[in-house]
Amino acid sequence: MSSADTHLPKRQSFERLSGADNLSDTENESGRRMVTALSLTKVSDGLLDPKLVLSWLLNALGAPGVLIGALVPIREAGALLPQGLLSARLQRLEYRKRMWVAGSAVQGLAALAIAACGLLLDGWPAGLGICLALAVLAVARAGCSVSFKEVQGKLVGRSRRGAVTGAAASAGAAGVVVFAVLLMLGLLEDRLALVLAVGLAGVLWISAAVVFAGLPEAPSKTRDDDRGTEFARLWSEDWLLRRFVVVRALLVTTALAPPYLVMLSAGQGEGVLRSLGTLVLASALASLLSSYVWGRLSDRSARLVLCLSGVVGGIAMAAMVGLSLTPLKATIWAAPLVLFVLMIAYHGVRQARSTYLVDMSPKDFRGNYAAIANTAVGGVLLVGGLLGAALAMVGAELVLACFAVLSVIGGGLAMTLYSARQLAEEA
Repeated sequence: MSSADTHLPKRQSFERLSGADNLSDTENESGRRMVTALSLTKVSDGLLDPKLVLSWLLNALGAPGVLIGALVPIREAGALLPQGLLSARLQRLEYRKRMWVAGSAVQGLAALAIAACGLLLDGWPAGLGICLALAVLAVARAGCSVSFKEVQGKLVGRSRRGAVTGAAASAGAAGVVVFAVLLMLGLLEDRLALVLAVGLAGVLWISAAVVFAGLPEAPSKTRDDDRGTEFARLWSEDWLLRRFVVVRALLVTTALAPPYLVMLSAGQGEGVLRSLGTLVLASALASLLSSYVWGRLSDRSARLVLCLSGVVGGIAMAAMVGLSLTPLKATIWAAPLVLFVLMIAYHGVRQARSTYLVDMSPKDFRGNYAAIANTAVGGVLLVGGLLGAALAMVGAELVLACFAVLSVIGGGLAMTLYSARQLAEEA
């Protein structure tokens, strides 16, 4: 470590943070509640996917294309960029779970507002109303993101954090699989069915808030520092944080790539409904089959999972570019299979980045570290989305080729992060 790093709080293990050794029953109860709450939110995410479900709904409502195109940027940027400000508020709370509870409840109310817009409005009014409600939902999600790592770090031990998030992702994916099958069967084809699906997402988010509120969290020390100065200090003094942000920024390509993969597969001639169902099913199955495994592997070595995910994601993107240049592109299995592999890599990145961030963050600074990383990556998502759109004018193949290279570089760079043993030695 550099001399500057000595000014940072030590990265401490869960056992030292807890201040007690006999927390097995409490930890088990906390783990169960977290898995249940997160599973409900994962299903909600699938029922209200802006890339798929909301785009369909706005199309059915006759909303203009400019509003449909704004859905994903609103959702992604809104969920990341406000985290710096929300982290300041989090540090003033004795019970950090309250921000997560409030965020989940607000997401539920926003989803119900989206459903109401879909039921009562058409055209521009419907599109504007849904975009505004989605913006509220995204900011509330930012609060959940920045607070969850604080609560998880307090209540769940280092060796089980990945398992908790992985189990929740797999359980939630099972529910989304059912939704995807209904789409593929044509049972959720009309406007009312989609509105009901969004409304159900709202109810599930509110239910998750109720479950999470029951966590046995002990009070935390409150802080009221200058967050801007604090963030700048942490960023300048902790090289590991900077390196982690670079790795995560490179691996964000696994999240940006799917729309371009779908563009390359558009010539298959499938119906719109079947295409949507296939996309949702591929993503849900990838999460269902891989999230728990990635979570357990992340508990052993999160940086190794980041490396593997980056390489696998890069290979999947390169494979789609290769397939697009051959007659195999027209086969019905090509795009879904590549998308499935890409989504496995994407979920690996998600599990590992969350686990590693919690493990590397010093005591009482997890919210700050999450806010710094997520705010930075939110900016990268905006810039990456714009650059991807510009490159797409030349061809989706070029975008995927560039993303594949960046993903592999990110995977390789991940291995330069501290290992789990090195993090433990700093505790």
